[in-house]
Amino acid sequence: MECPYCRQEIPAKKCPHCGSDIPLESRYCMICGGKIEDSIEELSGKDNGFDLENRILCPDGNCTGIIINGRCTECGRPYKKRE
Repeated sequence: MECPYCRQEIPAKKCPHCGSDIPLESRYCMICGGKIEDSIEELSGKDNGFDLENRILCPDGNCTGIIINGRCTECGRPYKKRE
């Protein structure tokens, strides 16, 4: 991520809600306004019940993310289960 003013590189991470690049220390996403702390707590942890065998891939087709809590971890696209 590049600073728009001084053009220096800023350490970045992906917003777990929308997938936008945000500064590493951000508490809220600058794009979607999602609170980052809650999502980090949900996704962190050693096991956290994540089942690699039964994961759901992003329906986008070009994205490499997986669905956690109803959204893609990379692009943020919402996921609706097919019935």
